[in-house]
Amino acid sequence: MPEVKLPPGSTIGILGGGQLGRMLAVAASRLGLKVHIYSDEANVPAFDVAAESTVGGYDDEAALAGFARKVGVVTCEFENVPAKALEIAGREAPVFPPPRSFAIAQDRLAEKDFVSGLGIPVAPYAAVDSLDGLREALSRVKTPALLKTRRFGYDGKGQVLIHNGGEAEAAWHALGGMPALLEGVVRFDREVSVIAVRGQDGEARFYDVVENVHQGGILALSRAPARISQSIAFEARRIAGAVVEALDHVGVLCVEMFEREGETPNLIVNEFAPRVHNSGHWTIDACLVSQFENHVRAISGWPLGATGRHSDAVMTNLLGADVEEWRTLAAEPGTAVHLYGKTDTRTGRKMGHVTRLFPKG
Repeated sequence: MPEVKLPPGSTIGILGGGQLGRMLAVAASRLGLKVHIYSDEANVPAFDVAAESTVGGYDDEAALAGFARKVGVVTCEFENVPAKALEIAGREAPVFPPPRSFAIAQDRLAEKDFVSGLGIPVAPYAAVDSLDGLREALSRVKTPALLKTRRFGYDGKGQVLIHNGGEAEAAWHALGGMPALLEGVVRFDREVSVIAVRGQDGEARFYDVVENVHQGGILALSRAPARISQSIAFEARRIAGAVVEALDHVGVLCVEMFEREGETPNLIVNEFAPRVHNSGHWTIDACLVSQFENHVRAISGWPLGATGRHSDAVMTNLLGADVEEWRTLAAEPGTAVHLYGKTDTRTGRKMGHVTRLFPKG
């Protein structure tokens, strides 16, 4: 993997133009770096703050190659970038994180196999490729269980809860008969996540473990730090470190886990995302160096920044019509408002977030 050392004034290429790309661009600007956004959609949030932008398909070889030739390094703001697009971009510029991180994260079965292969606990699971295969899997993975598509699932999409074997056929057809994964439902006390960042030299740093609350499969709130013991926090960071090391990852990666008080094992890995993550948005306001700046530092060959927090924080997503309360939120003491510039308000759509800061406990 070639090393990248980008001086100020250089340009970072980002595949994807959503709010994560927007926040990466803002972080890059603090370091005197420019950003070129490539998106298959026009009028995306990141275009507003990018030095340059390109609209093109992720299967458009000429457009992707032209984009990559103009930048010093290519990164991604979402994990489902087609492998072909990464290959094309990689012919013209280094790509960080490495494509292997995305290839594994894009396939839920490959992800479970990878994590469990490291000796890290995951929920019981089985591959499902047919209705008969689902029925057989249900004899091994007890209900309640989740049937999940192997690919393209996020924010609760691409999954169906199965309460008993009689629901197998309906669940299989609900997902369109796509290759799937059956996963046992884990009883847990709280969901936690760790934001890790790893540099090109192999140095890894970790932000404080956060506690997450979901509503309808969408992250609603993240609390930093999580209300867990020091030993559990240490183990969560150890797990995240094992994942980034085994992937030879460069950049930010988030590992989501279920914490079970008094159980063995205490932590069960749910999934990982090889990118900056919603549960790390609080780092913009509660840390000297945010997850976004540290991702930029890592892929650009800069020294990693401090990951400690100077304040406790609660990050709340603004979903759909929540954003209409922007004036009230902007007047609230101790609250940082982040709006993504999206004009189409839809139920469940992430329109922004607020972070409330408190004295460090």
